Formats: sequence, structure tokens, C-alpha cells
Amino acid sequence: MNDASPSPGPLRLRVVPARAGLRWVAAGIRVFLRQPLGFGVLLTMFLLLTPLLALVPVLGTVLVLAALPALTLGMMAATRDAAAGARVHPATLFVGLRGPQRGAMLTLGGSYAAAFLVAVAGSALVDGGDFARAYLLGTPVPRETIQSDAFMGAMWLVMGLWLPLSLLFWHSPALAHWHAVPPVKSMFFSVVACIRNMGAFTLFGLAWAGVFAVGSLALALVGVLLASVGVVSDSPMGAALLTGLVAGGALAMMTMFFASLWFTYQDCFEQAEPAPPAPEKQ
Repeated sequence: MNDASPSPGPLRLRVVPARAGLRWVAAGIRVFLRQPLGFGVLLTMFLLLTPLLALVPVLGTVLVLAALPALTLGMMAATRDAAAGARVHPATLFVGLRGPQRGAMLTLGGSYAAAFLVAVAGSALVDGGDFARAYLLGTPVPRETIQSDAFMGAMWLVMGLWLPLSLLFWHSPALAHWHAVPPVKSMFFSVVACIRNMGAFTLFGLAWAGVFAVGSLALALVGVLLASVGVVSDSPMGAALLTGLVAGGALAMMTMFFASLWFTYQDCFEQAEPAPPAPEKQ
């Protein structure tokens, strides 16, 4: 596990061509295929930790949101290690909560949670608070309410507000952890990098949408094929086999996506080499 201290020298923003978005997707898939089990364990830990945090009374949802920047950084750190030939280690998931930049990471987590909660609370202006209560408190919502225009409008409002929020936190955990950039500056630099490279990020998002669509279709076809030859039946064992197949495929695609995040950061920021030492005076 490689947890290097903040790198020396200034950072330079790099503008990449739109086709770089496809390269990021391909790199994420390749690095996952090198160590599928290690990455799978890491994402499983990620997915298990969030519902455990959600069980904390009152503050569960806040803790889940606050943990996301640090956990995402852990996935990026694991990808960086794997790309360099090192083995993925489960402890890497928590690398953002160790070291001198832990305070900055906690600040970013708190900022993300606060901003997202404000966005969810703002949806009450559209539907009177039904979506906010369902998301934050787990309040059961009748089917009629979910299908209403007001509830759907509140959901789309939150998703629309989440997009600029995601730009703030796309690169900021990596900038804060590896380069000791203060939280506010790291969010600013993250937004600028995403906007300057919007073509690449747009293609990146479209490519991943295509990967998930094709992958889901492939899983469905495999399920139909297994059913046609009698491997999967209506028995509990057959249902469990089909559920495991779908869950495993979805987990693999999610892990590939998280693995690709490191490459977006690596391409958007160029670490300048530190200046050579001055010659000694004779």
C-alpha cells in the first residue's frame, strides 16, 4: 500500500481532448481486470460500510454523505497503487482518514454533507417535503405520491443540483490529500478542471452509460440462456444463482467505474517537477 505524502512542486491544470474520456473508461476497465478480486473486496467494503453508518440514529444519513469524499479517495488510491503494479489492500479504502490531511478530508466530507442536505431540503419547495422525508428519514411513501408530478419534480431538482455539487468534489479529495490544497481552493480547482475538460467528461459519462447498458443487456441475455437450458429454474437455488450473477456483474461494472476516477484526476492535473537545488557556493 502506497500512501505517499503530499507531492512537492506546484500543480498545473491540463486541458485534454474529448477523446480522453474514452481513455479513462478503458484504463479503469483494464486496471480492474488486473486485480478483480482485490477491487471487488474494496467496493464491497464501501457498499457495506455506508448502510452501517446509516444505522446510526438521527445522524446516519449525514455520516454516510460525509464519508463519501474520503471513501472515494480510497478507491482512487487503490487504483493508483494497482496502476503502479502494487497489490490492492483493503486498508487503502481509509487512507483519506490518516495522515496530516485528515482534517481537510473531514472538512470536505462535512461540506459535501451540508450542501447535499440543503439540496434535498430545497426539494420541499416542489412537493411539500415528501421526497426529503423519504430520503432523510426513510418515511414510507405511498405509490400514488411517488408517481405524482410533484414528487418526481422534487427528485429531478435534487439530481439537477447534485451535478454542480459533484463538480466541486470530483477532484477536491485528491487535491487535498496528495497536494495539501486547502479545502475551499481544492473545490474551486476541481470545478475549473471539470469545466475546462467538459468535452472529455461528457464523453466519459456517455461511455459509462453505454457500458452499463450493454453490461445489463448481456447479464439479461445470460440469464435467459441459463433458463432456456435449465440451469436456472424457479427453485430457490436457481433464483439464488441468477441473483448472484446479476449482483456480481453490477458490482464489477461499479468497481470499474470507481477505478476510472483516478485516471480522470491524473490527466487533468500535471504535477510540476520540483526545482533543482541551487549549486553550492565555492
